[in-house]
Amino acid sequence: MTMFISKSVAQNHSFGMGVILGEPTGLTAKLWTSNSTAWDFGFGLSIGGDRIAASDVYYNGDSRIHFHFDYLLHVFDAVGSTEDYPIYYGMGARFNTGGGYYNSLAVRFVVGLAWIPRDTPIDMFIEFVPSLQLTAQPAFAMDSAVGLRYYF
Repeated sequence: MTMFISKSVAQNHSFGMGVILGEPTGLTAKLWTSNSTAWDFGFGLSIGGDRIAASDVYYNGDSRIHFHFDYLLHVFDAVGSTEDYPIYYGMGARFNTGGGYYNSLAVRFVVGLAWIPRDTPIDMFIEFVPSLQLTAQPAFAMDSAVGLRYYF
């Protein structure tokens, strides 16, 4: 039952947009596809420095353009509370370009915690995202961010 209440608390609005701070810093969007699944998108600048310690990648200190999308599953009853704190997880893809990471493609593995305040059209989140960079140089990376979205 919590899952259905939580989705209605997500304001019966299936699309939200907002800001994300961290890696990346920019805009975020979320499209709910069911009571527990959603697509998440991010677009912004990667300003976190050289977070991939691969000897063959040249990082020149510039910021990078970052785009990602993820398919997320939400577990609403994992945190016992009168508020909604769904834990979410999923996977997706990330594309970076610039700063030495030209046309970098990675697979993302997302784990996060959201807060969906009751009777408000917002959610707040924190997430940790280990990534496996596939191109230009295979490597492991870690992204993390906090964000806020408003649902229309």
